[in-house]
Amino acid sequence: MTFFRNIKISFKIFKTHRTRTMLSVLGIIIGITSVITIINAGEGFRSFIVGQVEVFGTDYIEVEVKVPSTKQTSTENAGGLAQGVSITTLKHDEALDIQKHPNISDVYSGVMGQEIVSYEDNNEVGLLWGVSGGFFEIDGTDIMEGREFSEEESQSLSQVVVLGYKMKQDLFGDDDALGRKIKIGKNKFKVIGIREEIGGGTFFDMDSMIILPLKTLQKKVMGIDYVSFIVASVIDTDKADQTAADITLIVREAHDITDPDKDDFAVVTSDEAMDMLDTILNGITLFLVAIAGISLIVGGVGIMNIMYVSVLERTYEIGLRKSVGAKSSDILWQFLGEAVLITFAGGAIGVLLGILFSFIASVGAKSQGFELDFVISYTGIITAFVFMVVVGLLFGIYPAKKAAGLDPIEALRYE
Repeated sequence: MTFFRNIKISFKIFKTHRTRTMLSVLGIIIGITSVITIINAGEGFRSFIVGQVEVFGTDYIEVEVKVPSTKQTSTENAGGLAQGVSITTLKHDEALDIQKHPNISDVYSGVMGQEIVSYEDNNEVGLLWGVSGGFFEIDGTDIMEGREFSEEESQSLSQVVVLGYKMKQDLFGDDDALGRKIKIGKNKFKVIGIREEIGGGTFFDMDSMIILPLKTLQKKVMGIDYVSFIVASVIDTDKADQTAADITLIVREAHDITDPDKDDFAVVTSDEAMDMLDTILNGITLFLVAIAGISLIVGGVGIMNIMYVSVLERTYEIGLRKSVGAKSSDILWQFLGEAVLITFAGGAIGVLLGILFSFIASVGAKSQGFELDFVISYTGIITAFVFMVVVGLLFGIYPAKKAAGLDPIEALRYE
């Protein structure tokens, strides 16, 4: 009975001080809405990233260039490559050596470039993807029209290209593109194939890429003889780690490296790539949630201030209740209950708004071609509810103890 009586009293107080109560609730609403939106969006983004990685397959091993004496995932390596440090030691010959491994079914080398691509009056900035012949076997994406190029065409520096679905639309619209020639830089290339639409925005939009023979891109466009990465398809994924170790030795020997700390490359399995992405996403989500959590702390401070003012305003009431037999614990739980009710009300509204904003974010992202799924993280909702109850108790306990500790005689004299 005491519990329900306290609840009834709390609602009367909230009704009497609507504006003050709403301001307290608003701080919690903003905090919980931010937390729920960020967690849901993070889960949706994680799902998107997993889907994009699966475009490349889950049974591959990749050899990537790396700044020597740095760790692959270090800021020194990322910063060095971003600032233009060029690693020119990785060659297509290493791919041929890797292909001899008994647990490798196919392999391709690749390098990326960027150039103005034009057809008649249409000009586009094209992301060029120069690959060796094994690319089409490993990639698994069907050719919608025409054909893929062969390893022989790559070796003979043939000026042929396979267009991504979106690039074809940008350059040719609904017109037939097969057999026509586009200009990349100063050279003309014959369109021999159109890839099927993959869909979704990604860090590298595969639908907007122009795929051409590796050596053609190296010699006739970029003027280089090295590659940026090598991708190998694994036969037995259970042996992926051992295969990756073997590939490390193959490339290390080709580069005449005896000290592992001097490696100018990194070998990554698909599982390791997913783990790294997961770690990055977790870190970003945690950071954003921590920032959003600051608003919850601010809301909690607001609750403490409001409850403290309430104690002062209700000093006479507290004295009166104590004089007719109310215990200090009754007063304590009365004020703690009010603080928790405020945070609970704000939290419930915040969760609903967080879900709504997550949905809006998903719709907005999809309208821009970014396939961000609408995901509701029940773990995030539970965490938010637990956190808001803790906030209510933590910031309500001081004014509640202040109220419980009032002397009834002094309280009755308070004006």
